[in-house]
Amino acid sequence: MAVTADAVVVGAGPNGLVAANVLADAGWHVLVLEAQAVPGGAVRSDRGLRPDYVHDLFSSFHPLAAASPAFQALQLERWGLRWSHAPSVLAHPLQDGRCALLDRDRTRTAENLESFAAGDGEAYLRLADLWDRLGPDLFRALFAPFPPIRSAAALAAKVRAAGGLRLLRMLTLPVRRLGEEDFAGVGGPVLLAGCALHADFYPESPGSAAFGWLLLMMGQQLGWPVPRGGAQELTAALVRRLEAKGGSVRCSSEVEAVLVQGGRCTGVRTAGGEPVHARYAVLADVPAPALYGRLVSWEHLPTRLRDDIRRFHWDYATFKVDWALSRPIPWTAGAAATAGTVHVADGVDHMTRYNAQLSTGHVPDRPFALLGQMTTADPTRSPPGTEAAWAYTHLPQHIRGDAGHAGITSRWGPGEKEAMAERLEHEVERLAPGFRECVIARRVLAPTDLERLDQSLHRGALNGGTAAVHQQLIFRPTPGSGRPETPVDGLYLASSSAHPGGGVHGACGANAARAALKVRRTAVRRVLAPGLSALQRALSGGERGRFHP
Repeated sequence: MAVTADAVVVGAGPNGLVAANVLADAGWHVLVLEAQAVPGGAVRSDRGLRPDYVHDLFSSFHPLAAASPAFQALQLERWGLRWSHAPSVLAHPLQDGRCALLDRDRTRTAENLESFAAGDGEAYLRLADLWDRLGPDLFRALFAPFPPIRSAAALAAKVRAAGGLRLLRMLTLPVRRLGEEDFAGVGGPVLLAGCALHADFYPESPGSAAFGWLLLMMGQQLGWPVPRGGAQELTAALVRRLEAKGGSVRCSSEVEAVLVQGGRCTGVRTAGGEPVHARYAVLADVPAPALYGRLVSWEHLPTRLRDDIRRFHWDYATFKVDWALSRPIPWTAGAAATAGTVHVADGVDHMTRYNAQLSTGHVPDRPFALLGQMTTADPTRSPPGTEAAWAYTHLPQHIRGDAGHAGITSRWGPGEKEAMAERLEHEVERLAPGFRECVIARRVLAPTDLERLDQSLHRGALNGGTAAVHQQLIFRPTPGSGRPETPVDGLYLASSSAHPGGGVHGACGANAARAALKVRRTAVRRVLAPGLSALQRALSGGERGRFHP
């Protein structure tokens, strides 16, 4: 007998699990099908490097999850989730021994930046004050289904009060320009620009100032927390909550097709040939190019969509190295040892050069790196006195050449992996002499390895598509989209390819679930409307003759 559920969710990543929980809260019976042997998508951890070291395979720091209305509504702390923080949020050490430092105490951050140039502390406090006035409404507008009518109206009123057109100008600036306008020293600009480069922005990209400011301010307000015990604990809390609500997750169950009949989605078929029927909806936590034309045959989709998907713009590929270290990293700038996240780059010019090489299809010779000191953020990650650490950098989706001398081509055999890992370690060693001597064990994850561990990470792309303006809002994932509904009735896009995009915030899944619930409520009202109208007439006396001869 075929399995039937009210809703089938394809993919047990954070968006899929949030969607499943929202539907389960509404009383739906939800089945989540996951291709991998364990749930979590890009929110997973393991002890694969050494049994006494916990490493996150993909995402590690989760400011968006801590701030997201979707996650807050689920109250995952009731299901075992515990957050942990490093003493400092973010560090950007420099070659001369100075260090720009972000602290959850804004006065400490201001004092640090003031040491780079007089007046820079006050400049930072102005940005923090602006966040105080706009932050809550900005979050609601950012994570709401598009268009965010109510939250956008409230945000517009706050924007007018906070400076109107001048504020809008600031938000559209390249992050390099914001740094130059607001700060005299290098500390503020490197913090802002490094935050912008968490997505696939240039320091010169329009709008990159807004993203850099948002991520920086989240760190100042909430920190960049990590799940205590590893990223898998965030996933485990989502699964425990879902199962308590009557839902279920089936792993090692890859979906090979979405079933469509008469223009409506009726369920899915697994790679093993098993049909799974959905009474009301299928929600796909997969990238848009995996859904359209692969899971859903082109015969069920508009002709124009094929060309739109051909133009779909992926974000950069990713290369990651995990380290088991015998001791904390010996930074020349000692303050960097207190931060959970460290940005590794000489300065904004270094970031621009790195991005120019990426955009021309070249493997950077001196990569900008994001580095995580996980034991500093969560002491449970490795034995006392040691450090579980990682670093990642971006690569072109299509490599045309190597700006270095190793001739890296994207074949990613042992030689190419070793050459790229050495390049990454060299950048750390420049700022922390003796780093390599601390390495007990190392794991190298090339783009192909990341995709093998999570099929949604196309060549290691972490964000389900570029964060650039041409693929946001009504252009995400294709022009005229912006919402989770698809051309097939009953099928919803619930992945980070949908608005509002990449990051562990669950909004893409929550928005898809709410869209499905709304359609179902409308259908129920339509069915019940004639009977309710008749009852209303009877109660108002319109049928009195029938009941009172």
